[in-house]
Amino acid sequence: MKNLLNQLYARQPLSREAAYITLKRIANGEAAEPEIAAVVSAINMRPPHLSEIQGFRDAMLELAVPFELEGRPTIDIVGTGGDGKNTFNISTLSCFVVAGAGYPVTKHGSYGVSSNVGSSDVLQALGYQFSNDRDKLMADLDRAGICFLHAPLFHPAMKNVVPVRKSLRVRTFFNLLGPLINPARPRYQLFGTYDREVSRIYDYLLQGEENRDYLIVHALDGYDEISLTGGASVRGRRCQAIFYPDDFGLPELSPPSLYGGETPEEGKAIFLGVLEGNCTPEQLAVVSANAGLAIHVIHPERSLPDCVAEARESIESGRARNVLHKLLG
Repeated sequence: MKNLLNQLYARQPLSREAAYITLKRIANGEAAEPEIAAVVSAINMRPPHLSEIQGFRDAMLELAVPFELEGRPTIDIVGTGGDGKNTFNISTLSCFVVAGAGYPVTKHGSYGVSSNVGSSDVLQALGYQFSNDRDKLMADLDRAGICFLHAPLFHPAMKNVVPVRKSLRVRTFFNLLGPLINPARPRYQLFGTYDREVSRIYDYLLQGEENRDYLIVHALDGYDEISLTGGASVRGRRCQAIFYPDDFGLPELSPPSLYGGETPEEGKAIFLGVLEGNCTPEQLAVVSANAGLAIHVIHPERSLPDCVAEARESIESGRARNVLHKLLG
């Protein structure tokens, strides 16, 4: 570990193999908490490197509890977090909207670490019971059109990292890994990243996975999702463009309209408000935009405004709300 730290302190990138070995050592309990904190801090002090993300991802997927979909096409909508914007749970809500529109969702998420309320925080507040039992999750998927893969149950080897991340309370390279390690390996995915360079790394990693379709979003003002507060860089296998609110047929929003509260209970209230139609026009617009873009991943031949309209109809018809009721039932 000493040689590794010296390399990191010298700002030298780790090879893919070295990153893989490092993460496996951490997962296997071979590194003390101060050493883990030192590794995380050293990597945080410079931009991410492709070889490191590849190696860390290799190890995480190898160590994960498998979740086999047996060829069923599903989608996940997930952001890195760590953008410091403290928005409400837009990506998680968008998953319920997409499921309400008839597209199966395998959502991967966890507790908020660098943000106040993560997807697991709000679902737990709603009464959802986490599980990594495949039969139970497949039953959720069949009944509700969505299942939730709580990351700590699928990546138990990361229990050694949790205390360090909680104590640091800042964005780390684990934020970058989270969206890339959904054990379901969904056929479709909408990613959000807090940094444009991270978007490029994601795109490079995913270009070789020919059995997956995806889009990667980075709002130009720093959000890890379509915020409608300005333009957003969107890239994928067949797309590289800047999308503006007009492209979605929606108005530009102000950052305060996306505020997500400070506690899981506040997050829960906003979450239910959107699904029950008791939300602000801005909240409805931003969820419709992200859910619409996710539908566009599945149906790239459809226009963005048409996909947004399909998402909005899922909310206004009550179908998105029914997805939640079925999942909790």
